[in-house]
Amino acid sequence: MGASDGARQGDDGMGASAVDTVASGTSIYDSLGVRTFINAAGSYTRLGGSRMPRVVIDAMRDAALHFVEIDELQVRVGTRIAALTHNEACYVSCGAAASLFVATAACMAGTNPALARQLPDPRGMPTRVVTYRAHRNPYDYAVRTLPVELVEIGFPNEVIPAAEWELPHALTEGTAAVLYTVGGWTSPGALPLEQVIEMAHRAGVPVIVDAAAQLPPRENLWRFTGMGADLVIFSGGKDLCGPQSSGLILGRRDLIEACALVGAPHHGIGRPLKVGKEELVGLCAAVEWYMGRDEDARTRWAEQLVAQLAMRLSGPEIQVERRFPNEAGQLVARAHVRFTDPDGAARGARAVALLQAGQPSIEVGASEVAGGFYVNPMTVEQDEVDVLLDRVCAVAREVCA
Repeated sequence: MGASDGARQGDDGMGASAVDTVASGTSIYDSLGVRTFINAAGSYTRLGGSRMPRVVIDAMRDAALHFVEIDELQVRVGTRIAALTHNEACYVSCGAAASLFVATAACMAGTNPALARQLPDPRGMPTRVVTYRAHRNPYDYAVRTLPVELVEIGFPNEVIPAAEWELPHALTEGTAAVLYTVGGWTSPGALPLEQVIEMAHRAGVPVIVDAAAQLPPRENLWRFTGMGADLVIFSGGKDLCGPQSSGLILGRRDLIEACALVGAPHHGIGRPLKVGKEELVGLCAAVEWYMGRDEDARTRWAEQLVAQLAMRLSGPEIQVERRFPNEAGQLVARAHVRFTDPDGAARGARAVALLQAGQPSIEVGASEVAGGFYVNPMTVEQDEVDVLLDRVCAVAREVCA
């Protein structure tokens, strides 16, 4: 938080140390002893997601100054975001993992308020969620927290995708949903999404698509629902640059209404997953801002950064390669830097440590290859480029000396 940000709030409830920090122009993180850094790794939750543009910060500040009915705000924000993203309806949650939980509960209880209030007692509800083994990941904890049976089909890394009979066989009367994960990090072994949707709908089962990090391209906001997916989930705090603790559920109107029934502020299983007025308004502003971004210009800028690094850094002991798309499947180029000499593994580890320890500190992405790391432009600002390139090149020279 900058000095002007805090000063304009005029909040008499701030503690003395916070007031001193704001008045001096010192970062709030400095006062807490927390390291800040140039993020050349990507929009990871553990690194703070993304940075919000000024229009989002201003919207959240304005939202914080007023009282509103959360149910009404949720509906109004959902209507606006749905229109912007060419979807039937939208529900805002407190993160993509929370969206997985809420979407699954909605598919279980539907629009019956009695069933929504009855959870976690699943009597009278479908309780099976079918997913591909190739799509299993740590985020499906959010689904497994509910009283469901996660039914796995197929096998990871099959050269020939899962047999076509497996999914229809798994879609019994007690199936609440099919969970399908889209991302560059999933293993092969699943049928194409279009085919999965067709099979599931033939059995009367909705499909939930976890597309948390599948932006850019912007068209993904309506592409998966255009295929027929019933609910599609995106993180609000990654490329959308909204509040980190926000998430989008886009899709069928009846299932979005079911999401609202199980979610806060209503009492029930979703009550702990509260999304505040600031996040609701902030994410709405972020989506409006995102729809106006020049994706082509951004793509060119990322390519230029990667090309500059390759030109300055490539040499006998260092290999710089353009990688596209990135690890999440996002359509932004990144650079893979690798020390190729016999001591490359040690040099690479030392380079990462020196980048973290320097001023300014720099975070780079972990590589699947010993002696390597990634430089990802997605979360780098224009005014950080020169410092980033200079530091990476200086550190590379130091560890090779």
